[in-house]
Amino acid sequence: MKLRPLTGTLTALVTPFRAQKVAYDDLRALVQFQIKSGIDGLVPVGSTGESSTLTHEEHMDVVRCVIEAARRRVPVVAGTGSNSTQEAVALTRAAHAAGADAMLIVAPYYNRPTQEGLFRHFSQVAEVTDRPIILYSIPSRCGVEIGVPVMERLRARHPHVCYIKEAGGSVDRVDQLKQALGRDLVVLSGDDALTVPFMAVGAEGVISVASNLLPRELTKLSHAALAGDFRTAARWHRRLYPLFKALFVETNPAPIKAALAEVGRIGSPEVRPPLCEMSAANFATLKHALDLLVR
Repeated sequence: MKLRPLTGTLTALVTPFRAQKVAYDDLRALVQFQIKSGIDGLVPVGSTGESSTLTHEEHMDVVRCVIEAARRRVPVVAGTGSNSTQEAVALTRAAHAAGADAMLIVAPYYNRPTQEGLFRHFSQVAEVTDRPIILYSIPSRCGVEIGVPVMERLRARHPHVCYIKEAGGSVDRVDQLKQALGRDLVVLSGDDALTVPFMAVGAEGVISVASNLLPRELTKLSHAALAGDFRTAARWHRRLYPLFKALFVETNPAPIKAALAEVGRIGSPEVRPPLCEMSAANFATLKHALDLLVR
């Protein structure tokens, strides 16, 4: 299969658990649901996939499971980032060998490296694969933003570093990236609620949490925006906005897993400690947003 462009809606897959073990049957069923619903790509073992509390063995088993279940029908982008450069390199090598179509590399968290440190970190990772790399800038979790000059340097040295998942919450930041790199860089929203505003200034899709639950609807939203039909995209945005907000009343992925379990897509809403189940009050908020969608 020739790799599709990594645009439109790609789902940041949850990792289902039962009795705190990875529920691979639930994961395979979720992959089938996503593909049948027309999703543009799948992104296992990112932050939504609770990569930070998976063992290395589980991490790669989840990647392999998704690749096998997808059967080359859509691109699979493996999360292989870490706050340790050595670990990110090892995970990237392993995902490449497993057949991942591309890699998602988050900025190192906790360490708070300088911009030069970020450049060296991503460069070392880029040297062990020739497949597309999506950098992931999320300052709220990492304490550091991937600067535009770093993106320019990386793109010049490593042509396959040609995507960024932007989760800094700023439309202006998308403008800065596109002004600097234009068509040489594909920007993907990392926030469902900002997908339409980001795409209005040049982003080309979203790595979505909400599409775990509603892949067809999120794909229609992003495809309308890609086609320049922002009236339709805005209509989808307004319909889905209460859910977008409800899915972040507590730390991701507890709400999306609760929603998936509520509608029977996965067998359990379990997350791994230190995350825990949603409070009753916040679950009521989420349930109300779900009920609005089926009226």
